[in-house]
Formats: sequence, structure tokens, C-alpha cells
Amino acid sequence: MRTVDYLVDVVKTMTEKKVDLVTLARLVGGEIVGDGATLIHGLAPIETAGDGEITFLAKAHKTEVLAATRASAILVPMAVTTAEKPLIRVRDPYLASARIHNYLLARPFQARGVHTRACIGADCTIPDQVSIGPCAVIGDRVRIGQRVAIEAGTVIGDDVEIGDDCVLKANVTVEKGCRLGCRVTLHPGVVIGSDGYGYAADERGCHIKRPQVGIVRIDDDVEIGANTCIDRATYGVTWIKAGVKIDNLVQIAHNVVIGENSLLVSQVGIAGSASCGRNVVLGGQTGIKGHIHLDDGVMVAACSGVHQNLPKGAMVGGSPTLPVKQWAKATAVYGRLPELARDVRQLMKDVESLKEDKEK
Repeated sequence: MRTVDYLVDVVKTMTEKKVDLVTLARLVGGEIVGDGATLIHGLAPIETAGDGEITFLAKAHKTEVLAATRASAILVPMAVTTAEKPLIRVRDPYLASARIHNYLLARPFQARGVHTRACIGADCTIPDQVSIGPCAVIGDRVRIGQRVAIEAGTVIGDDVEIGDDCVLKANVTVEKGCRLGCRVTLHPGVVIGSDGYGYAADERGCHIKRPQVGIVRIDDDVEIGANTCIDRATYGVTWIKAGVKIDNLVQIAHNVVIGENSLLVSQVGIAGSASCGRNVVLGGQTGIKGHIHLDDGVMVAACSGVHQNLPKGAMVGGSPTLPVKQWAKATAVYGRLPELARDVRQLMKDVESLKEDKEK
């Protein structure tokens, strides 16, 4: 064995977590079929899973793929009762697989302290249980919670508050006065608290900047994807509530409020002072007009433009948006417009011909 291979094996052994199926079933409220003592160290797709790994089958009608998998165990829907491998039967294998994967990958926080090349301002509160990477810049009077990881090149402005167990990845910027709750994850390039886009035009058409003096508040368990920008409020707060998950390249303007557990897919743009209720889902490249409200449970299809308030549970698509069933029908017709236009022209000719015949 080469030295490098030996070292890889040693590291893998040191970091690998092995758990029996009984423990995993208890974690997800599942029912075991087969050997509950089977040890699992990882999760992988059904096509590539190998010895010691668990996989999952999302749909009960696709059981034919189970025979070919090399996984040591399988998460399956309740409708599946038998297989050649040990099973954990659950109501939602997709959800259960996410919980198990997180559990298997979880490791205790390793506090590396403050890197010698980091720059720390005055009067900061920084506990021992932190990791602050090289070239990170921390402003004055910053308060950082326990088990926070701040990676290389991140910039934290004055008077920022960061809760426990947050992860700020490389080159994140959190501007002055903004607040992060606990267990917030900011991926590379995220900007929190940049100025909102606000100007007033004078009599010559010149644009005078309106000062942006509010903050951004991000509550617990929020995750924000790479290169997303969330603007500080003109006055008051731009507010991302608990459990919100935001994809890459999203723009959220000043004084926007996003309700709990909402999902914003990549390239969504939300104009100033718009608000969303709980569990709102915005498909990729959706645009939301300013000063409108999307109530709880609204779902907007990708590439849509929303220009009006939407009631609770509305499902819409298109630009401007229509109820999703009407939008689907309209989209189907749109592709046939050239043929329909041709048929209309022909019908008009036929009508004119009939009129001429009648006049004769």
C-alpha cells in the first residue's frame, strides 16, 4: 500500500461514524425489516451505494431497482415490505434520507481560534469556541456567539451580532448593525446589509440618493446561497424569518419581509417593501413587484412576474401571473399561435367569400 493510501485510510477511520440500523430507524421514526445490527457509515444514491452505506427508494412502484443495489440497507416507502437487503420503512424516504445523511456527516465543532492574519476591531465579544480564518476582518463592537465559524476573507461590519452555531463561508460580507440568529449558514460571496436601491429625482432628472439607515435581521436556521444579496432597510428592518432557505444569486431589496420556512430558488428578485407569508415558494427567476404581499403557502412557477397581492395558498405562473391551471393552458396555446393565426386568416377569407356570394 502506498503511504498516501495508508494516510487516507487512517483519516477515514478517524472521521467515519458507524451507526446501526436500530439507531437510524429511531432517528426517522421508521420500521426495520431485516438485521437491525447492520452498521452504516454513509449514504449514497441507489446506483452507486456500496458496502456500509444506506440508500433510499423514493417511489414504491420502482422496486425493480432494489435487486441491483450494492447498499447495505435501504430506506423505502411503507408500501414496500420485502427485499434482499435490510430495510427501514418510512412514510417519506426522501425526508428520512436527508435526516440520516445530516446525522452521519455531523461532527463536533472544532474551535481553531482566531487566525494570526485576521483583523479584529475594538470592544468585540469573541468566545473561545470560534474559528476565524485568515484575512477575515471583524469591525468594532461585534458580538459573536459560541461555535461560530468565519472563513477566510469574510468582512463583518461594526456592531454586528452573530448567534451561536453560525457558519460564514469565504468572502461573505455582513455590513454594520445587521443581526444573525443561531444556526445561520451564509455561503461564499453573500452580502448582507448592502445599501437599498433608493433615489429621488430632482427637477433636472438628477438622482439624489436616499440614505439607507436600517438593518437586516436574519432569524434562526436560515441558509443563504452563494452570491445572494440582501439590502438593508431604508428605515427599520429587512427581515428574513426563521427556517427560510434561499438559493444562489437571489436579490432581496430594502424592507422586504420573508416569512418562516419559505423557499426562494435561484435568481429570484424581490423589490422593496414586498412581503411573503409562511411557506411561500418562489421558482427560479421569479420577479416580485414592490409593496405587495404574498400570503401563506403561495407557490409561484419559475420565470414568473408577480404584480399584485396573492391570497393564501394561491398557485400561479406566467408574467403577469395567472392561476397555474389557466397559465398552463395559455402556455400550451402560445406554441400554436402561428397555426391559429393562419387558420383565422383563412376563416376571414372564407367569410368574405361567403358575403360576396350572398350579395350576388
